[in-house]
Amino acid sequence: MPNIASLLKSEISRVARKELRAETASLKKTVAGQRSEIAALKRRTQALEQELRRLGKASRKAAPAAAAADESASRGLRFSAKGLASQRKRLGLSADDCGRLVGASGQSIYNWEQGKARPQARHLAAIASLRTMGKRDAIARLAVLRGTAT
Repeated sequence: MPNIASLLKSEISRVARKELRAETASLKKTVAGQRSEIAALKRRTQALEQELRRLGKASRKAAPAAAAADESASRGLRFSAKGLASQRKRLGLSADDCGRLVGASGQSIYNWEQGKARPQARHLAAIASLRTMGKRDAIARLAVLRGTAT
């Protein structure tokens, strides 16, 4: 006849294995679900990285085209430091007032006139418009810019 201790031990082992299987099954289901989520996230990340690379390439191609368009727009405009100084004197403007009309600072005007710097392309059109402007026009436009219309 088997020993009661050995029967009790075998029964406890059987019940423990049964409980362990039930717990392990739910954990396996959870792990399988998490693995599928991880795989989906990896696929999404890969797709987003590919799209990012594609957009990066497209923007690199568009940047030189935009720079070429800006350059071609300002190509017809020439800049001369002496010319700017003479236009400013002709209109009787201070460097600060001339800067307001052009959209730059007075110090920039001084630097451009002395040849220490060159105006950016966006300022060239405004500098060119000074050539067609008269003294009265310049004073009127300055008054509007200052907010004191005369």
